[in-house]
Amino acid sequence: MGRFSYTAPMTYEYSANSLNILTFAKSEGQLKGQVPLAHMPRLREETQGAMDTVAVHFDAQGDIRADAAGVDEPWLHLNGHTTLTMTCQRCLTPVDVGIAFTRDFRFVATEALAEIEDEESEEDVLVLSREFNVLDLVEDELLMSIPPVPKHETCPQSVKLEAVDPDFDATAEDKPNPFAALQKLKDKGLD
Repeated sequence: MGRFSYTAPMTYEYSANSLNILTFAKSEGQLKGQVPLAHMPRLREETQGAMDTVAVHFDAQGDIRADAAGVDEPWLHLNGHTTLTMTCQRCLTPVDVGIAFTRDFRFVATEALAEIEDEESEEDVLVLSREFNVLDLVEDELLMSIPPVPKHETCPQSVKLEAVDPDFDATAEDKPNPFAALQKLKDKGLD
């Protein structure tokens, strides 16, 4: 019998909590998943709804791209989305707000290099890591995607546009004007 050899293609299992970015990029890895909103404490603080039924979805893909000098650099394409229950700033009732992001990140060897290049480049630059936490980055990006003024497109109840209560106007008219009283005292003193 003849001998033969078979080499299986290399497959990797990736962890969103501890991702080797260089390996992930070189293998053009893909990582897709969801985590309960309850596992993201900073994002959880922004919602008022039930967290046990809400999931944060994410999708990551790695690749190697050559820079202008032809040097290969690891990249991470990342997107995520979820829905938060927030307070409508128009009618002050709960509103479900969908938040999402899609970003590309380039990785460099050191923190110093990342700081310099992040200021000079259009893309986001991060430090290369063997144990990069993708879920922390997803949470950061979703936090930055929250609208500054959450509101319904059409509020479920009419919005009260009056700033003053009618009873307030009546009591304001009953009060004497302090400057008028001062004027009376001044006029009495001049006679």
